[in-house]
Amino acid sequence: MKLILTQEVTGLGSPGDVVDVRNGYGRNYLVPRGFAIVWTKGGEKTIESIRSSRDARSVRDTDHAAQVKAKLEGSTFNVRVRAGESGRLFGAVTAADIAAAINESVTGDQIDKRTIVVGNPIKSLGTHTVTVRVHDEVDAQVNLNVVSA
Repeated sequence: MKLILTQEVTGLGSPGDVVDVRNGYGRNYLVPRGFAIVWTKGGEKTIESIRSSRDARSVRDTDHAAQVKAKLEGSTFNVRVRAGESGRLFGAVTAADIAAAINESVTGDQIDKRTIVVGNPIKSLGTHTVTVRVHDEVDAQVNLNVVSA
């Protein structure tokens, strides 16, 4: 089954890529979750629009990615959340919260929430480390300071 990816799928491809997958994987997982659309001959315009929007917000090359990585790893970002008396959070810190804190502090390059990898859910105050996929080949380890709002 030929599909056009609309979001990045780990191990498969990036938005705008045309991939060939098994029918069940495409029909039951990728298409219903909005990760892909079915490929058609008229889908070439869709591919171009997806690629142009991806190129507009992505990091240009590995040199630029290294600069962004140095900027991210060189500072600590404060994430303000609601917490109880004992320091336990009401919920967890989400990738969107982290992206908002980073984008608020860093000028220039915007970090997309889909590029943030949180290993274990962050449910306590203090210092935590998350990974940001700046480029396909460059990952940055970002220090977060989760503080009570």
